[in-house]
Amino acid sequence: MAGLRSQRGQVLVLGMLLAAVLGLAWLRYFATGQVTAAKARMVHGLDAAAYSGALVQARTLNFLSYLNRAQLAHQLAMAHLLTLGGWAHYGGTQARRLAQGNPPAYLIGMLFGAQQGRAYLAAASALGLDLQARPGGALAQAFAAHEAFVHDYAQDLSRALAQGLPQARLDAIRAVLAAHYPDRPVQHMQPRISHDTWPALLRQHPPDAALFDLVRSIAGLYAFLEPRNATAQNAWSVDARCPGLRHELRRRGGTELDASGRWQSGDTQSFHAVRSNRWVGCYYREYAMGWAWMPSQPGQAISAEHADDAPADFSGQDFWRWVQASTQWDLLGRQANPLANSYAMQYRQQWPSRGLAGYLDVDSKAGPQATAGFVVHLTLPDAAGMPVHARSAAETLFSRPVPRTDGAAEAANLFHPYWQARLARPLLPLPGD
Repeated sequence: MAGLRSQRGQVLVLGMLLAAVLGLAWLRYFATGQVTAAKARMVHGLDAAAYSGALVQARTLNFLSYLNRAQLAHQLAMAHLLTLGGWAHYGGTQARRLAQGNPPAYLIGMLFGAQQGRAYLAAASALGLDLQARPGGALAQAFAAHEAFVHDYAQDLSRALAQGLPQARLDAIRAVLAAHYPDRPVQHMQPRISHDTWPALLRQHPPDAALFDLVRSIAGLYAFLEPRNATAQNAWSVDARCPGLRHELRRRGGTELDASGRWQSGDTQSFHAVRSNRWVGCYYREYAMGWAWMPSQPGQAISAEHADDAPADFSGQDFWRWVQASTQWDLLGRQANPLANSYAMQYRQQWPSRGLAGYLDVDSKAGPQATAGFVVHLTLPDAAGMPVHARSAAETLFSRPVPRTDGAAEAANLFHPYWQARLARPLLPLPGD
């Protein structure tokens, strides 16, 4: 009995030791759980912040795409305004010719039909419209406003958006983290960006061949900008020495983008009467009925035949003599209105333009599948004051919502607003991370 009494309490010692071990294990488990929870919370918040940063990139790229498309729309508006100004000028000059009876309206109707006669008579209502096409008029002011948007406002805005994106993206990341950690001081939220491909994604392009082709192809969709060419002939022979020739009424006009990226518009109409004499034989005597030439820079010239010093009338000399002495025109030419072109050049109305503007687009070096990716890093202290590290990656990619109708693959660009955001696999850290 005495031996048994001497062994009492030994189990208590072992129990206390076991309890201490279990307590330490529990404390360790609790601390690990806290770190794991803090880590999970940080990863979730950082993923949301990184995605928000990529979403800011996507919205910026899509806005830049709409801005490029807006520049195209303004260019097309300028082409329409220049054409409208040309029509106003053309209507005014034709109204004056009608008033002079050179040629008379009844003759046009008799030779080419009542519809042509009525159209010529309708020019009377356009008297004075050519004044609206002059620089400083309402149409010219609207043209200048579109010009300013293309070359000033849009250019400045696109540069500001591209240059300000890194800061806007960082502000969005910080805002999400601040909302995710309302219990922490804002100064603790110091995310760091690495592996950022944004600076190499975009490049400022000059007005290149691709832009010229795009603008011309879009202009081809508008009937108002299509060539305005038509020829009417009377039905009977008017001179026995010229049995194959007929009086002609030629309407010529068009709006085009020249090699310098500037719009130009011209419109003419002339009555070409068949004449003949013993010196030159058969020829066409041109009577200019209306003309207009709207260039948008000094030095632009009508591509069709014209003369720089055509006389205002031919009362003092024969038309054919002047043509032979002063020009290289073909008196039997049946394509253009060279005399009306000459008047159009002499009385042109110029609206100044700087031409097509440069544009921001994806750098070709970035490849057809270019993305704007980045990795965001964050370090925060846990409950015990120990630092907890986390990182997340996100990217903005070009992805069409539906395939192209022609089945072709489309490279990333800033003309279609198909940029989307997504999380990405974090890249390996840089040395020193």
